[in-house]
Amino acid sequence: MHNVLNTPLATQDETDWLALREQHVPRGVVTAHNLVITKAKGSEVWSDEGRRYLDFVGGIGVLNVGHNHPEVVRAVQKQLENVSHACFQVVAYPPYIELAKRLNKVVGKGEHYKSVLFTSGAEAVENAVKIARSYTNRSGVIVFDGAFHGRTLLGCALTGMSQPYKQNFGPFPGDIYRIPYPNAFHGITPEDSLKALETLFATQTLPDRVAAILIEPVQGDGGFLPAPKAFMQALRDLTQRHGILLVCDEVQTGFGRTGKMFGFQHSDITPDLITVAKSLGGGLPISGVVGKAEIMDSPTPGGLGGTYGGNALACSAALAVLDVLENERLLERSVKLGQQLEAHLQQLAEKYACIGEVRGVGFMQAVEIVDYDTGKPDAALTEKILHSACDAGLLLIKCGLYRNVIRFLAPLVTTDAQLEEAMHIFDIALARGTGRLD
Repeated sequence: MHNVLNTPLATQDETDWLALREQHVPRGVVTAHNLVITKAKGSEVWSDEGRRYLDFVGGIGVLNVGHNHPEVVRAVQKQLENVSHACFQVVAYPPYIELAKRLNKVVGKGEHYKSVLFTSGAEAVENAVKIARSYTNRSGVIVFDGAFHGRTLLGCALTGMSQPYKQNFGPFPGDIYRIPYPNAFHGITPEDSLKALETLFATQTLPDRVAAILIEPVQGDGGFLPAPKAFMQALRDLTQRHGILLVCDEVQTGFGRTGKMFGFQHSDITPDLITVAKSLGGGLPISGVVGKAEIMDSPTPGGLGGTYGGNALACSAALAVLDVLENERLLERSVKLGQQLEAHLQQLAEKYACIGEVRGVGFMQAVEIVDYDTGKPDAALTEKILHSACDAGLLLIKCGLYRNVIRFLAPLVTTDAQLEEAMHIFDIALARGTGRLD
């Protein structure tokens, strides 16, 4: 078989990768675009046919520093010459310890924090629940409609969307409770959510049986919904009053996506635990839980870990990512790019009635697509727009309860010219999707 690794721009005539995918990969693994890529750099990827695409998905928020950032590549190559894997539960190695130290500093801001490292976002979330239950000696966990916390069984139980994530995979772990997430566009106020929480305490479980409230500061797969500042502060006050841990899922919002290092920082609160993953590794799989030392030390020895958790290569990549974020001032870049993107999207919203709302924080922006006449979510039109954008060279994906929200997760190293090009393509895709351009 032709070695595509040695020839990045191999043609589909030489190897029909899509046909092989159909034959060998189960249908449950959905690929949003009917493409196979063989090369990537910054905010661009190239297909096996040699066609260039602007990547405004970034591995679903994994590539804030871009594809194959030179500093990340160098760090991994250097570490590969020393230790690639040892399992931290067997012997320790410097990159794990150094990364824990860096995360503790950036989250704790001088307080005593500790970090434990894993491989995936779902693994981080599950371990945050374990730590919260261990510390409080309580079992209840409160989550939100529209939340996404992973695809494991506990992850599915915590996730607030029935399809495609839950299907017939149950029964799921219990003692999980759910309340509405604020959503101004669909008429759910912060007061509605807080009232639902009080009703939950009155009807389903007492506050003193709840270990944690788990929240995304900006819902990701649920539709790029920012939690209002006053709501986050009200949750912080309530959790402290009842001895409940506040856990912020920063898997998608972390590491500059919202214009700050973490999404919770927009609300001027301090959560008890945060989960991190995605862009931490710059493309390598790594995740973690970061929290106050007293809480993190609650599980006894042997209660936390995992064979690949905090893999040496991934830790080295993560350390390079943290350096790049600082040295290239990517938090400031995220704010600037976010302002430019939002302005473009607002202009398009004035032009196309199908855009019901533009929303987001920093460079984490989205548009909600609705039927022009009824104002109801329009998943079919959303799909048309996404396909049109892909055909024109721009990769985007959908999200939201009704899969009618188009989200933008371009790397923070995206240039002004690339953003302008992407918005031009998106304009054409909207026109074609709505029938205004044949």
